Amino acid sequence: MTQARQQLAEQLAEAVAKALEEDLGRQERVLLIVSGGSTPVPFFQALAAKPLAWERVDITLADERWVDAESSDSNARLVRENLLQGNAAAAHFVPLTSSASTPEEGVAEVARRTAGLAWPASVIILGMGGDGHTASLFPDSQELGLALATDEPLVAVRTPSQPQPRITFSAARLHQASRHILHITGDDKRTVLASALSGDDVRQLPIRAFLSCPLAIYWAP
Repeated sequence: MTQARQQLAEQLAEAVAKALEEDLGRQERVLLIVSGGSTPVPFFQALAAKPLAWERVDITLADERWVDAESSDSNARLVRENLLQGNAAAAHFVPLTSSASTPEEGVAEVARRTAGLAWPASVIILGMGGDGHTASLFPDSQELGLALATDEPLVAVRTPSQPQPRITFSAARLHQASRHILHITGDDKRTVLASALSGDDVRQLPIRAFLSCPLAIYWAP
């Protein structure tokens, strides 16, 4: 972990904690939506140490691989092991998987489970892949058009470039937030973002779906 990336994680944790605290001053419960992958781990650890009223915070994921909760590929496991620790162990975490064998079979149950969260979210933290995907909005997914256009909250996703089926919040539901943050690291991601900013074909680079709304960008080399 470079010093710059650790500093970025600390700054992001400070900003998110402040945002959650502001909203907790106005409402009984708040919702934080996070993303998986390796990039957010130091941010999760820094945020977990913040002295918030965590028992009033709901946390869920922008998307998830349809795998067992104990799988090393599970974003829920990543959140449990790195964010739901210390002070933040008191938060209410809502995973995006069920006991159903496929996301197509489980999506309705997960939609019911997440409907009762404190929407609009206080903060949504998005990541971005080298192909310009965010959440599970992949450019090569046959469900991309649906995920970009539907008013349904969640979409089951099959993507040729990914080994596991997935479930993702739709673009419309991910827009239901007071604050959007993009957390990325590395020169390659900066190049992809620059490309996304210079065009408007959302299907080519799905992160573009969120460039039309205020988006705070947290980047380090």
